[in-house]
Amino acid sequence: MKDVGLKPDSLRVARASATLHAPAHCIELLRSGETEKGDALKTARVAGILAAKRTDELIPLCHPLPIHRAEVSYDLAQTSVRVTAEVQTIGPTGVEMEALTAASLAALTLYDMLKPYCEPDDMHIGDCRLERKTGGKSHYRRHLSQPRAAAVVVLSDTVASGAAQDTAGAFVRDALVEAGFDPVDYRVLADDADALRDAIGQLSASGVALIVTVGGTGLGPRDITVDTVSPLLDVEIPGIMEAARAFGQRRMPFAMLSRGVAGYVGDALLATFPGSRGGASESLAATLPGIVHLLETARRGGRHAGGYGGDA
Repeated sequence: MKDVGLKPDSLRVARASATLHAPAHCIELLRSGETEKGDALKTARVAGILAAKRTDELIPLCHPLPIHRAEVSYDLAQTSVRVTAEVQTIGPTGVEMEALTAASLAALTLYDMLKPYCEPDDMHIGDCRLERKTGGKSHYRRHLSQPRAAAVVVLSDTVASGAAQDTAGAFVRDALVEAGFDPVDYRVLADDADALRDAIGQLSASGVALIVTVGGTGLGPRDITVDTVSPLLDVEIPGIMEAARAFGQRRMPFAMLSRGVAGYVGDALLATFPGSRGGASESLAATLPGIVHLLETARRGGRHAGGYGGDA
């Protein structure tokens, strides 16, 4: 199965349909609800909803998802019935397969309940398709529409001295390049407040859109990043690192100990990530859609962007 452990949860909705073609007298049986097995439309609706809830058992590599809403509806024509299924979840992956399975199983149930009244060649199911999906990467983009400059500043005495190799900052750098940031400045500093302050001032003045510090967000005596950065923020955005901590806390119990902050320094958006590879990757996974949205909708110098509802 595909690893979705670093994908943030979002509200996801999918709609799919399938069409059962049958003789007119069979469609009338659907309208009346009078087949020898009972009301076919009601039975098929229940079958479709159950199918949505058990898709991971039917299709081997589908992830199990909490189904928050599932509905099956019909559009009856003279010689066909169009089955529409809509499924909703809040999760790390979409519900397209759940919607397609629900529509298919509901149509199959109708076929089963009508087959005593038709010849085999008189009925068939066709045009099973996904009609719409929202949520996830198709709705909340993780890639810039146009390149923007960024910088990754790693804070670590051991890495700066050559005693250890940086993996967290390098991961963030490579992920930002993949997300469309270009160029991406990358530098390693010792845990020194003056050096960090100077680097942020120089990067902000150079016009980079995003600065990510990696390391120094903990509670140790050399963790100076947050105390250095906080006074430099012209506008603090608490929700960015709140989202990162909440995302990380679901994956390991120490994420709550990160003191990371985020906000604007001049016109540069700045975020402070933990120094561990896991903490940095989880922080970026949780915040990248919001960062992309903010940078895409912000006006240079005005720092205006859409809020919770996403409207700019």
